[in-house]
Amino acid sequence: MNLKVRFLGVRGSLPSPLAPSEIDDRIVSLLEDFLEFRKSQSSLSPRDFVDSIPFEKKGGFGGNTPCIEYTFGEDRLIIDGGSGIRALGAELMAGPCGKGKGELHIYLTHFHWDHLIGFPFFVPIFIPGNTIHIYGVHQELEAVFKTLFKKPYFPVPFEQLGAKLVFHSVPPRMPFSIGSIKVTPYQLDHPDPCWGARVEAGGRSVAHCVDTEATRTTDEQLGADLPLYQNADLMIFDAMYTLGEAIEKMNWGHSAATIGLDLAFRQNIRKVVFMHHDPSSSDAKVAKAAAQTLRYYDSQFKQARRQKVELPAIEWSFAREGLTIEFDEKH
Repeated sequence: MNLKVRFLGVRGSLPSPLAPSEIDDRIVSLLEDFLEFRKSQSSLSPRDFVDSIPFEKKGGFGGNTPCIEYTFGEDRLIIDGGSGIRALGAELMAGPCGKGKGELHIYLTHFHWDHLIGFPFFVPIFIPGNTIHIYGVHQELEAVFKTLFKKPYFPVPFEQLGAKLVFHSVPPRMPFSIGSIKVTPYQLDHPDPCWGARVEAGGRSVAHCVDTEATRTTDEQLGADLPLYQNADLMIFDAMYTLGEAIEKMNWGHSAATIGLDLAFRQNIRKVVFMHHDPSSSDAKVAKAAAQTLRYYDSQFKQARRQKVELPAIEWSFAREGLTIEFDEKH
């Protein structure tokens, strides 16, 4: 079996769909590029042209807020219920959840709106017979969730939800299991405590570190939360800002990709995916941040060579909706 990680929502703060005018401009730009493309590549098809275009100029990174799905065989863990969870709910309705025989497990890192906004539109929660387990470190977990389904915020009250909801208040830094998936909550650096998680299955590990400013970077500063990061196969990290923006917005609880790379170098993490893109950032701006990150990454190796220090290579990318990463089981 393989551990699969699927990104269903990668924006932060609030959903940010493309405006009709933005889509219109993007189509015009692509058609203009295609005309130039055909001048020198007349034998190639429209599909060849589309395949040659960077994804940020096509569909882009996506506008839904955080929701990540982890699967290992038949076991499934969902982290956070941002607007990205809506499409997942529709997908799940084709299976047992649509027949009222589904059982789901959802871990909430914290209660900011961008991580909760999708729940009232998550169809399996309305189907009698389904059982949905909600996990979180915060003691007010059940009370906050019930507030989502209360007038005047939403027309369907909590008591009328069809599915059975089971709330689990889990202790910090103590593992709990969802089938073969082990989850251990660790605290991140974010206003209103946010609890990331180390997700482990099949000998693989993921450090889920979304919504963190990463103000603690050394082993000593991280203290009891250091195991979240150490030797993880993948780190999912908050890169809402460029480094300059992060400095300007200290104590806002979000970070930059360059900070995540430094953390990955230090903690022997070989793969990093950056997400929680600022809703005000266009796809072009996120792509520009990725280019800046590449320059920083290359500069670190140049500096290491000058100092005759060996740095490990890190595979990194900026997340887009639909991105799926798969790890073979390690024996």
